[in-house]
Amino acid sequence: MEKLNIEGKRSGKGFVAHKALLVKALMMAIASRVVLMDITVGLKGLLGYIKALGGSNIVKIVPSEVGASGKQAKKHRVIKVICGNNTSYLSDGDWIGDKTPMTLCEVRVSPQNTVKPNIGASELAEAINRVLPFTATDDNRPVLQCVYFVADKKYLRLVSADGFRLAVARLDYDDGEGKALINRDDLKGVASALRRAKRARVSFEKIGKSLDGMSLIIDTELIRYKWASANGEYPDYEKLTPTEFNITAHFDTVEATKAVNSLKALSDSKSYPIDLNIGDGKIVMSNPDDKGQAELPADTEGEGKIRVEGRYLASVIKACGGMVDLRVNTPVTPMLFSQNGYSVVVMPMMTEEAKKQAAAEAVTEAAAAKTEKPKGKGKGKGKATAEKPPEPSPEPEPEKEPVKA
Repeated sequence: MEKLNIEGKRSGKGFVAHKALLVKALMMAIASRVVLMDITVGLKGLLGYIKALGGSNIVKIVPSEVGASGKQAKKHRVIKVICGNNTSYLSDGDWIGDKTPMTLCEVRVSPQNTVKPNIGASELAEAINRVLPFTATDDNRPVLQCVYFVADKKYLRLVSADGFRLAVARLDYDDGEGKALINRDDLKGVASALRRAKRARVSFEKIGKSLDGMSLIIDTELIRYKWASANGEYPDYEKLTPTEFNITAHFDTVEATKAVNSLKALSDSKSYPIDLNIGDGKIVMSNPDDKGQAELPADTEGEGKIRVEGRYLASVIKACGGMVDLRVNTPVTPMLFSQNGYSVVVMPMMTEEAKKQAAAEAVTEAAAAKTEKPKGKGKGKGKATAEKPPEPSPEPEPEKEPVKA
């Protein structure tokens, strides 16, 4: 449950607060229902009502035993709202319908609410927005439907993967260690709320006596978000990130977006493979059927060709924005897009040319292993034993994925 932390004064069993602070806190809530003292009301309805109040900048909310009809309200709970010359009564269940989601936030009032920030609110919002698009939508893969928050003594990393793409956003963080799996649906709307916050603090809290179960807590000056970690073990994302490269390209995602869109327009389906020819100070994007191509300038090292699903390429360059680095090793190994602490790993598509290259490399490696002599001491050096060459890399099926959970 979210906690709305409002600065104000207690008034008996009620409270007095600035209307603008209450409105801002309600706008930052992502729940659909608000627990306000003894009643629960719909958030959108309450927000609209508080905004509409005039006559004063101060709102006073207290429990009431008398409803709008003047009769005793014993069968249902009622609170009284006073703002200037406006007086109204809210009942339990107001603005709540049958389709109102069962997500709750609670209003709490204290004389002073301070948050000692340990992370930038806008930077955290951007990181969340950058990893959410790469979470899985398949209900059969609950772990990959989550964003993995993991903190060490230096960084906080947000990790997401859908089986074909792996995104990692890294932020400076030196406030302890922790990890939590948070479902993508729970994070929707949080980024927008964080952009309105002045201060933010991220922390982790153990659940009971368990050493593995933890909760993720994000505090701002007006609201506290708290989620219990989902069950499951996240894949070792660090092992899935490539580290060896033969080809690099530094290019502008604005120009790349225009190129991808032009090739997408020539496709008759949602799936539109794109060949990337890298080298000679440019990247040439083309359709495999030679219907069209587009060139964009780039700072390149090495030369090579690799095929990628157009939808995946479009999503990556959109998430990156600005200038981005692309690193490639071979046409059959994952490609890495990186930019200022943010990276996305993307699986390439197989081509006949890529299969031949992979087979040739396998034969070369096998021949090198066959002729290599083992090291020995003295006169009793052993003879090199022939090793069976590895099988050429088979063509990956569409469902083959780098990340499984």
